[in-house]
Amino acid sequence: MKVLVLNSGSSSIKYQFFDTEKNLVLAKGLVERIGMSSAILTHAPIGKEKIKIVGEILDHSIAIEYVIAVLLSKNHGVIKEKSEIDAVGHRVVHGGETFSGSVLITSEVMQALKDNIELAPLHNPPNIKGIEAVTRHLPGTPQVGVFDTAFHSQMPPEAYLYGIPFELYKKYKIRRYGFHGTSHLFVSNRAAKLMGKPLEELKIVTAHLGNGCSIAAVKGGHSIDTSMGFTPLEGLLMGTRGGDMDPSLILYVMGKEGLSLSEANTLLNKHSGLLGISGESSDMREIEAAVNEGNKKAKYAFDVFTYRIKKYIGSYIAAMGGVDALVFTGGIGENSEVVRAAVCENMEYLGLKLDENVNKSRPDGEVLISEGNSNVKIYKIPTNEELVIALDTEKIVSEQVLQSVK
Repeated sequence: MKVLVLNSGSSSIKYQFFDTEKNLVLAKGLVERIGMSSAILTHAPIGKEKIKIVGEILDHSIAIEYVIAVLLSKNHGVIKEKSEIDAVGHRVVHGGETFSGSVLITSEVMQALKDNIELAPLHNPPNIKGIEAVTRHLPGTPQVGVFDTAFHSQMPPEAYLYGIPFELYKKYKIRRYGFHGTSHLFVSNRAAKLMGKPLEELKIVTAHLGNGCSIAAVKGGHSIDTSMGFTPLEGLLMGTRGGDMDPSLILYVMGKEGLSLSEANTLLNKHSGLLGISGESSDMREIEAAVNEGNKKAKYAFDVFTYRIKKYIGSYIAAMGGVDALVFTGGIGENSEVVRAAVCENMEYLGLKLDENVNKSRPDGEVLISEGNSNVKIYKIPTNEELVIALDTEKIVSEQVLQSVK
């Protein structure tokens, strides 16, 4: 099956075009600066040179039209007819309590996505725009929604409930939802494969560390707890997000600085985290360089970042009653040996022994970075959320076809 995977943001669309039978990425690319006259489409087809197109792309509908056109292009395309796009899979950030797994997009599902906009006002609207654009340009092509929150939907109440009046949870669905679900799902499955053991028998801590960061406790193949909460703001220190903090702090700063709700939201999401503490950057590479130059605030940011990760790992080992593997993924998790070393330092008492030489060698791909006598396996595994979306889409569309035949 040929599946087009879309990740629609407010001003961008990332895409990958899969042939799931051959396990191939036929093409991938990015449309950025949507809504501007100088929008850019970067397209990389298999076996051909990467190209860049600059033009006026005013909305998501035009962006999808561009993507389809370049896939069909005589010189840069990988298919000859629109009909060769068998299905489209969409990354959807928030499924709320409505969706515990991927679903075929129907009018009822679209209404539910719109109902959940208030839970993800920055993410769900562009996700919906992407679906509507595909419906316009590829009428009749089946579409599937794959939710960031779905993998965490089986968390027990003690993990997802907050200490607020229960009526507020029932009325407004205020609870921990968790995000990066497709990433945690993918790398925990890959870790089990690398260990040669059934996922159902394992206890795995997965650390997705990028500009956005989250950790999950994966027990028996299910997420039983995760660091992000009602929104992606909770949990670890991130590039520009503050993570865990005393809620009274927010009220205090709002009063002192005279901030509106919108301004406070911007402060916590855009000007905090690594950037806020260091005053330098939200990029870990630049933080590490500043630390090496003796920048104290950068060192504070680095230490808070790695300390939070260490603390969550310990708490999740306690929650699962043990651990078999720790997995690092995401841009920082995969590329920063300094972060991995700091997180694993003095964790031998829990059975985690990092092989310093392997950790520093920076080999590509999936790598075991723990010592041979480590009771807990430590891995660096590149995530592949797009592949999860493509395979889920193939599965659901195939099931739909079988049901229609019956």
